[in-house]
Amino acid sequence: MLKNNTRKSEEIPMTETPICRYPLPDPASLPPDIGQRLKTTEEKAGFVPNVMRVLSRRPEEFRAFFAYHDALMEGESGLTKAEREMIVVATSGANRCPYCVIAHGAILRIRAKNPLIADQVAVNYKTADITVRERAILDFAMKVATASADLSDADRTGAKQAGLSDEDLWDIAAITAFFAMSNRLASATGMRANDEFYLMGRIPKNKSA
Repeated sequence: MLKNNTRKSEEIPMTETPICRYPLPDPASLPPDIGQRLKTTEEKAGFVPNVMRVLSRRPEEFRAFFAYHDALMEGESGLTKAEREMIVVATSGANRCPYCVIAHGAILRIRAKNPLIADQVAVNYKTADITVRERAILDFAMKVATASADLSDADRTGAKQAGLSDEDLWDIAAITAFFAMSNRLASATGMRANDEFYLMGRIPKNKSA
């Protein structure tokens, strides 16, 4: 998880709307490993992402979800961390998942050091200010997200011509597939993005608000 670089929290209007449609466990009742992860995340980011709070109600699923999440988004890859977040934002936009667009849009802005990129990618990556390589990544990701059965050698060849490897294509497909599941779970549970995400990465640290 990333360190929160928003303005002071008191400047963010906090909502009273429930974060999901399901009751959440008392943090004190959580298994020690999950409780520690939430505590560590809060210390680093300044808040606990709502996805962690929601999934904590099912400890086994929490562990499985974040083990795969961390392998895909934090592990070794030919894709940069910003490129991985870009995949999440673009495909979550296609899946109309507000939680993942908002939360991962915040992380993308920070990873890419670009306050504009997440909104562009979420709305229409084809017109976004991105590189040829990034567009090839998103072309392949969007094909996986919206028409995976129609993937062809031509799609793979086009991606490789932009400098992507077979392992990169695996990573693109795995990230897209994982977040397709996450998108649907977030939508089905009525999961809301934390208010803190909205300003993250929008205001350069060296500039006043």
